[in-house]
Order: sequence, then structure tokens, then C-alpha cells
Amino acid sequence: MATKQTQSAARLLAAPSIGLLLIWMIVPLGLTIYDSTLNYTLQGNPVHKFIGWTNYYYFVTDPAFLTSIWNTLVLVGSVLVISIVGGTGMALLLDQPIFGQGAARVMAISPFFIMATVAALVWKNLFMQPVFGLFAWIAHLFGAPPIDWFTNDPMIAVIIIVAWQWLPFATLILLTALQSLDLEQKDAAQMDGAPPLSYFWYLVLPHLARPATVVILIETIFLLGIFAEIFVTTGGGPGQATTNLTFLVFRSALRDFDVGGAAAGGIIAVVLANIVSIFLTRLVGKNLEG
Repeated sequence: MATKQTQSAARLLAAPSIGLLLIWMIVPLGLTIYDSTLNYTLQGNPVHKFIGWTNYYYFVTDPAFLTSIWNTLVLVGSVLVISIVGGTGMALLLDQPIFGQGAARVMAISPFFIMATVAALVWKNLFMQPVFGLFAWIAHLFGAPPIDWFTNDPMIAVIIIVAWQWLPFATLILLTALQSLDLEQKDAAQMDGAPPLSYFWYLVLPHLARPATVVILIETIFLLGIFAEIFVTTGGGPGQATTNLTFLVFRSALRDFDVGGAAAGGIIAVVLANIVSIFLTRLVGKNLEG
């Protein structure tokens, strides 16, 4: 049992690292908040004039703001659905005793380790290219017109790319959970002659509920900041079809050269991300306690 002296010593030893971590987080956040209150642009002669909440007002009232929020929700929600449903199916397949099971598992999770920029370039130029891409070749093979993904269906294209990257993560977590399923329950279900659908619905699905909520929490936190895939493939367009909140902040900073407005957008994005994270954390906590 730890004494008061050992607890004090532990706090003293941890203080430098905690202090450094706080400085690492608070200083950039403080500078961003400060910049968000300034009339700070990179065009002409920069004027660092204090304007209060004006940048926040213009950022929120920008018609692109609501569009970016909607696009963010569509992107995150769609990828989560594909990850959970597809990850469950792939986990069930990879859990079966098949030849080359180890190699199949490695290949199934390998897309998760590919850099986002590389994955976006591969999908854009090798798969979804409307003239020489693989999907265009398959369409010609069946006598159908090829789809110009990034012009006609840009959001669907981005969702496919991002889901392809995050599906292996969900598969890995859910497969690990499947392997921890009680063998006695499995044997009892087989001896009772339970149909496959009933076995999945009443035994497997409840067992996967907790790891699925963890997948949702982790993926949501990262998906809220998706940027590289949009920048490489669509550039936020056509129009604002794929402009999410992260890309809108980027556009304000490096296309409109409005550092103050981009800083305000960044603070708004941080606040919204924290609200979502707190909600999901409580949801996961209740699920884990239940």
C-alpha cells in the first residue's frame, strides 16, 4: 500500500513530464485563440488589429460552414457504418479455420498501414480514373459507361477511400474480440443445433457490442480530422461537395490567406470535436459498465 511519502514522490517525479505536456498543448492553443481575435491576413501588409469575436461571426455565418458540418457528418457516419458492418463480416470470415489464415489476416489489415496520401493517389489514379482506371475497365468489360467518380460522385469516392483505410482497424479489433468468445458457449450452441443466424444474433453480436463502441469512439476522433484524402482527390470540390470542417479551415488559411479566420475555425472545430468526444466517451463508458 502506497504511503503519503511515496505518493508525494510519485507526483514530484511526474510533475516535469506533465508540465511539459501542458505547455505543449496550452501554448499552441493560446496562440491560436489570440490569432482568432485579430484581423490577421497574409495579403498586403499584415495588420494585427484586435477585432474580438468578428472572425468567429464571419466563419459561422459563412454559407460554407453549414455545408462543411453536413459533409463532415456524412463522411464520418458513412465510414463508421461501413467499418462496423464490413468489419464484423470480415472478422467472422477470418475467424474461420481456412488455408493460409495467417496470410489472409495480414493482407486484410495491411491497408490500415498505408499513408493517407498514398492511398488517395492509388485510388484516384489506378482505380477511379475514368479512362484508364480499373473500375473504368470493368465498366467497359460489361458494356457500361465508366463513372467519373470525382466529378459525378465525389463524396461517395472519398467515403470509399477512407472506409477502405479504416475497415482493417475495425476488423482487427472485432476479430480479437471474436477470439475471446467463450468456447463453452460456442460448443453449447453447436450441441443444441442453433441456426447460424440465431448463433450470430444472440451470442456473437452481444459479445461484439463493447469492442464495436470502442471502434466507433477511436475512429470518430480520427475521422473528424480527415484532410489528406480530400485534398489529394477532390480539393474540396466540385463546388463544396466534399469540403468538411477541416478542409474549410485549410481553405481559410492557405487559399484565402485569412489567418485570423482560420484560427477561429480551428477553435470552433476543436470545441465541436471535444463535444463529440465527451458524448462518445460517456456512451462507451456506459456500455463498458453494463
